[in-house]
Amino acid sequence: MKHDDKPHLLPSDPTRSAALTLLSAVLDRHRPLEEALDSLPAMEPRDRAAAHRLAASALRRRGTIGALLEPYLKRTPPDTVMHILHLGAAGLLFLETPPHAAVATAVGLARGRGFEKFAGLVNAVLRRVSENGPAALDELDGPRLDTRPWLWAAWGRDARAIATAHHQEAPLDISLKPGAPVPEGGETLPTGSVRFPSGTRVADLAGFAEGDFWVQDAAAALPAALLRLQPGDNAADLCAAPGGKTAQMVATGARVWAVELRAPRLRRLTENLARLQLPAEIQCADAAQWQPPAPLDAVLLDAPCSATGTIRRHPDVPYLKQRTDIATLTALQDRLLAAAATMLKPGGRLVYSVCSLQPEEGPERARAAIRDLPLVADPVTPEEVPELGNAVTREGFLRTHPGLWSERGGLDGFFIARFRRA
Repeated sequence: MKHDDKPHLLPSDPTRSAALTLLSAVLDRHRPLEEALDSLPAMEPRDRAAAHRLAASALRRRGTIGALLEPYLKRTPPDTVMHILHLGAAGLLFLETPPHAAVATAVGLARGRGFEKFAGLVNAVLRRVSENGPAALDELDGPRLDTRPWLWAAWGRDARAIATAHHQEAPLDISLKPGAPVPEGGETLPTGSVRFPSGTRVADLAGFAEGDFWVQDAAAALPAALLRLQPGDNAADLCAAPGGKTAQMVATGARVWAVELRAPRLRRLTENLARLQLPAEIQCADAAQWQPPAPLDAVLLDAPCSATGTIRRHPDVPYLKQRTDIATLTALQDRLLAAAATMLKPGGRLVYSVCSLQPEEGPERARAAIRDLPLVADPVTPEEVPELGNAVTREGFLRTHPGLWSERGGLDGFFIARFRRA
């Protein structure tokens, strides 16, 4: 592809500017991508969505882009300039941005952010990427480059399937209220969730304003389903925000206590349940200390975790979490499991889940609970999870990961164990 020597600058681009703000927030200030998105100045919804998609693509393919840029950089430029290069390359290689637009907007962004002396470098490097990058991609091991080594090692034989799935944008899954119609364009999955293509705006779906459904990955809908609640059961959802699992539990006819500690998350939980018109007993409390008014029939503990099972939806996770965080999280999970066991009546059911792919947060915690707490295993059976029987382990735990159902668009990574109070 031929280029003029000088870039043709485009007018100020709010999408690229916002994407740079998002990328800097994650990589330089270690803020979650969604939190940074909420803090952006007011802008058109389409520009906002495009900025998020561009920043997410740059994070999702960060290792690959770094390998492509390296031959063209004699020395490492300032962080902001590197971010601009990564955004430009992400647009060129993965989002089908026209080369002239990707280069010109990146050069304009460098100048607009006070890096005028690096504008020529940005121009030259991105032109080389547009010319040579597509062919170079074929020579790189993208899944391995785009996965942190400690995560790759922990995922074992499933690492490549998981990492390959992370390259794709996740579809939109919803859970329907009982009796609600499937919105047009949705595919009903074997487990009952309804799936729409990635990029679908949930607010545009018929029935959203009426509270007919809520957003929930198909894997995230499994823990509450496996609790097997019946009308009239007394149950608790610990660490309940944003409320999807609480909504599932209330919809069964059970009386549900939804326990959440943090005020912002509590507000989100309350707002979501109000939209759905599914009332719960909302408790602002530490789930490790809260006690129900009487022993419960069932408890769902979807515990705080590293969230590595949600990387395809949240590509910032590998840059916010470290291997050293796992020990703190597992200690918290053990405390919550011990507290949950005390809330149950004899024979009561407990489902423990984490949206993590790390073995320390999944099977190791479940085995410790069986060993140390008054709990016995209540194995999940393949018949309970249609077309996911291969995700049921020998111990009767359920382990989903993004490489499963690849022909349907994948799943988040969840570990689920079910117990009964001895």
